[in-house]
Amino acid sequence: MFLQFFTSLRDAQVPVTLREYLTLMEALDADLADQTVENFYYLSRAALVKDERNLDKFDRVFGSVFKGLENLLDAMEKADIPAEWLKKLAEKYLTEEEKKQIEAMGWDKLMETLRKRLEEQKGRHQGGSKWIGTAGTSPFGAHGYNPEGVRIGQDKNRNNRAVKVWDKREFKDLDGNVELGIRNIKVALRRLRKFARTGAPDELDLDSTIKETASHGYLDVVMRPERRNAVKVLVFFDIGGSMDSHIEQVEELFSAAKTEFKHMEYFYFHNCLYEGVWKQNKRRFTDRTPTWDVLHKYPHDYKVVFVGDASMSPYEIMVPGGSVEHVNEEAGSVWLDRITRTYPHAVWLNPVAQKHWDYSESTTIIRRLFSERMYPITIEGLEGAMKELVR
Repeated sequence: MFLQFFTSLRDAQVPVTLREYLTLMEALDADLADQTVENFYYLSRAALVKDERNLDKFDRVFGSVFKGLENLLDAMEKADIPAEWLKKLAEKYLTEEEKKQIEAMGWDKLMETLRKRLEEQKGRHQGGSKWIGTAGTSPFGAHGYNPEGVRIGQDKNRNNRAVKVWDKREFKDLDGNVELGIRNIKVALRRLRKFARTGAPDELDLDSTIKETASHGYLDVVMRPERRNAVKVLVFFDIGGSMDSHIEQVEELFSAAKTEFKHMEYFYFHNCLYEGVWKQNKRRFTDRTPTWDVLHKYPHDYKVVFVGDASMSPYEIMVPGGSVEHVNEEAGSVWLDRITRTYPHAVWLNPVAQKHWDYSESTTIIRRLFSERMYPITIEGLEGAMKELVR
């Protein structure tokens, strides 16, 4: 009945919180209403109504729920508070100073102590520092805090401190059909478009068919090449090292670009561009393409996009032999300069948040080499990069 009272108040748009409801239940346990309906009316109104504009709503709900009730004993016997509510509200929140005062046991002592607790404990505990329970600083239980503990009976992590989780946890397979943000990336990339009719005539030209049929007096079907995006794109992806933390974001960009650009070529490099690039990372030491060949094979009308975090030692850009993986005869800056001279339309996309760029000397150097044409991998950043490439 009390639970019905709570839900009815919520349905009547009286802003009652779960904490206020549980406070009212505690007051009933302390017999503050003296088991009379009249006292309970004033007690519940004081606990649950925070605005006098809701008094009329409260009275109507109270009269409907407790109509004909002479005492609270029957209603209290029927009080049923869901266990998950109690668990959630029992969570322990500590200040940082209080957390520092709680010492970790260490693995061996933790496991031995847990074994003893399981043998000794006879009932439920809450708020303590020893037993298996809730909302305390004990290393065992749920909804509390300990720098190293065993999580028991808690749905999700709270402080990421558990060294073992003693529950059966269900995990879902990753859905390989979900496109995380790819649709928005595609929309941004579509700014880089220049349509032309190329290839075999395999599309019906309806207007020309009607015109020729009317002119000749018989059906004269006219076909035309499909209208395609004629923009040609050359992409260089930085791979490995600090780029590992941006894999998901770059994969989304790569997937969207392959769909949007029919004429797209791509190569990999590490940190900075040097004399060689590659197509397959597992064969990057045995099957490389000389960068000179790339410059000679793809004409200057290609739009060039570099994708990388530009995070490296400045030596890798400015000094011969500065590469972390090999002794490069020419500095990376020389090769980047050749790229920007060969391809007037070139940009650099950076997965690192733009607010952090000024803290990286190598990022500043790359931005200068690209004449400030560096953009973040955000929807706004991609749109800005595409506008730059179509100029």
